[in-house]
Formats: sequence, structure tokens, C-alpha cells
Amino acid sequence: MKAFFTIGLLVISNTFMTLAWYGHLKFSQWNWFSKLSLVSIVIISWGIALFEYIFQVPANRIGFKENGGPFSLVELKVIQEVITLTIFVVFNVIAFKNQELKLNHFIAFILIVLAVYFVFKK
Repeated sequence: MKAFFTIGLLVISNTFMTLAWYGHLKFSQWNWFSKLSLVSIVIISWGIALFEYIFQVPANRIGFKENGGPFSLVELKVIQEVITLTIFVVFNVIAFKNQELKLNHFIAFILIVLAVYFVFKK
């Protein structure tokens, strides 16, 4: 149960992270947003990233073996990276329809999934 809860929190966290890191690139198409200074955009991104940390920190604390969770630190990091990439791909497809995903992108994704396999291999 802790594993599913940890992964769920990581999904929510990484959704906010993706919006904080890349959302402003899409939001700049809005008239009012495009007029903001870089400092304003950074502050808005920090505000969004706050929600990332609200979910990321509990996910890591709940999921970490030394706190009674099911995952080692390395396992948590690799899971987080796969979730980040998955959410980024979904965000890219939905928000940036003109950004093409190519074969090499999918090969890279497969290699990251293989990293998860090897991290969890006993």
C-alpha cells in the first residue's frame, strides 16, 4: 500500500514540476502572460513548484526503506525519473502538439525503463 501511495504522490508532484518547469513556455501564448518579466515568470514557477514539494517530500519519506517504506533511495530516484519522463511526454503531446516525438526519444525512454528493471533486479 505504501508503494502505491508513494507512486501516486510522485505522479502528483511531477505533474506540478512539469508545469513549473515547462508550463510557462506554453502560457507565454496568452497575451497577459507574454508581457510578464522573466522575474515574474520565475516567481510564478516557484509558486507552482511549491506544490511539487508538498507532494514530493511526503512521497520520499513514506516510500523510503529507512522510514518503513518499500524503496531504497536509488529506487525512489529511478521511479521518480520514469514518472517525470512519462508526465513530460504526456504534457508534450497535449500542450505542444507541434513538438514531434521521434524514434530516438522512444528508445531513450525504453532505456530509462530498463534502468528501473536493473535497479530493482536482485
